[in-house]
Amino acid sequence: MATVYALSLKQPWAALLVGGRKTIEVRSWPTARRGRILIHAARVSDERPAAWAYVDAELELLARTCGGIIGMAELADCTPYRSLEAFVSDRAKHLNEPEWFVPPVLYGFTFDKPQWVPFHPYPGWMRFFPVEWDETAAGVATPSP
Repeated sequence: MATVYALSLKQPWAALLVGGRKTIEVRSWPTARRGRILIHAARVSDERPAAWAYVDAELELLARTCGGIIGMAELADCTPYRSLEAFVSDRAKHLNEPEWFVPPVLYGFTFDKPQWVPFHPYPGWMRFFPVEWDETAAGVATPSP
């Protein structure tokens, strides 16, 4: 067992990140954390139609899964958005409407290497939270070097 940090996202955003359709998660706070992060699907979904418009048949089931770990990805960077123009320039990566920008700054957590994992019910938290994670028991294939 190892302690791995997780980040909770509302659905369908968690599924979009794990599915590689969304590579930036926007938050109002920065992070210095880097490395592998478990992706947690919050118990409450984002019901706005604009969010669900990005979900196709391939991601539908995963996007309807709530209240646990659904994947992992590498947190590679944290980019500050200090202007609406900067925020909009990355829209294809974070999928948020321009109206979501709130001055003076938002932060984009850049993820890569997303990987789906079998669902594991787990309580979430608003910021990063530690999870005791056993990849073997979780059914996660460890990448070869």
